[in-house]
Amino acid sequence: MKIAVIGTGYVGLVTGTCFAETGNQVVCVDVDREKIAALQRGETPIYEPGLEVLLARNIREQRISFTDDLAAAVKEALVVFLALPTPSDEDGAADLKYVLNVAEQLADLITSYKVIVNKSTVPVGTAEKVTGALSEKLPPELFDVVSNPEFLREGVAVDDFLKPERVVVGTQSDRAIRIMTDLYSPFVRQGNPVYFMDARSAEMTKYAANSFLAMKISFMNEIANLCELTGANVDWVRIGIGSDQRIGKRFLFPGIGYGGSCFPKDVLALNLTARDHAYNFKLLDSVLEVNRLQKKKIIDKLTRYFNGNLAGQRFAVWGLAFKPETDDIRDAPSIDILEALLEVGAIVKVYDPVAMENIRKKFGDRLNYATSQYEALNDAAALLILTEWSEFRNPDFEKIRGSLKAPVIFDGRNVYSLEKMRELGFHYESIGRSTVKGSGHRSDPGY
Repeated sequence: MKIAVIGTGYVGLVTGTCFAETGNQVVCVDVDREKIAALQRGETPIYEPGLEVLLARNIREQRISFTDDLAAAVKEALVVFLALPTPSDEDGAADLKYVLNVAEQLADLITSYKVIVNKSTVPVGTAEKVTGALSEKLPPELFDVVSNPEFLREGVAVDDFLKPERVVVGTQSDRAIRIMTDLYSPFVRQGNPVYFMDARSAEMTKYAANSFLAMKISFMNEIANLCELTGANVDWVRIGIGSDQRIGKRFLFPGIGYGGSCFPKDVLALNLTARDHAYNFKLLDSVLEVNRLQKKKIIDKLTRYFNGNLAGQRFAVWGLAFKPETDDIRDAPSIDILEALLEVGAIVKVYDPVAMENIRKKFGDRLNYATSQYEALNDAAALLILTEWSEFRNPDFEKIRGSLKAPVIFDGRNVYSLEKMRELGFHYESIGRSTVKGSGHRSDPGY
């Protein structure tokens, strides 16, 4: 099948590459000519495990190509995916200017039947707006507009696309249903479902899914905060409730809040949709507030430990991306924490396996940048762990001890077991668990 993907950001590039991997002819379009040139050389602008290998193979097999010529890409395509940015406005609403602008351009280019697919995360009613933009110049028999939200997790996006738990398609056109069924059939051979529904329900499904997961994270963070006050251990609580199949084990790890390109933006957008319909979504209000406050937890702990004297203190930070296996720092909790430390006059040296350049673009020379995780520690008053990268899980603790001024760790992701920290004599503060001061023997489930 011939496919055009408009937009080569995170979603567009993964979508185009994975469709090419199953034998389709894919043309990806972007207005950024430097980016297009890099992609033509097989260089990916994002860090996503497995993507670069697939991209190189499909360029070599001439199943995927890149261009800034929208008209040429659309001319031969049967299916046109819109994978365009929908950033939040100041009030939290998703900005549809890129989507609607491309829809208006498509109205001047389409001369034969196309399926126009909204792959971007868009508010309820967007498919109708795209239909309206196309209908101003095109007869209805030349196009169908479909909502097909992505459910990709950064760090495992390739696997998520190639082996989806489910595919959601919003359309009531029999012709579009047949085409989308053919397109996705290679990905659901093991029986995972493709759900066809109306476009508004498909659009709502995406927002509802991400908001529910954000709510689950915020709920667990609230439980963790209460555990600290009551003396309970959130690790045991997490295991206890996660074994209930009605709750499940995933998204129950407490920490310093959620971030990334999806959860913050989507929760805001769904909450605004509710307000636009005169509905007070109290639960989402709480999710947003809990996440905002949770990012301050580690600063509060530092302030207490250092008796409010953070100015001039040197801190080492491990982990900057909003989660492991990505270089994405959009709305990462690390951003708020670094800003807070700099605001009070702390000196910060940071390290992340892949997100350093993105942080450097944002902070410039306000931060110090380490070439390794251990170099970041030199002469620091404490180590802060903000992203749970695998290489941080079993480090050389003697090297940590020897590099820091004192053996002090503030862990925003609960990477280490309390028992291990007691044995090693570290002062160790985490989320939802008791503070380790180098003595005491309480069993904990560990990792």
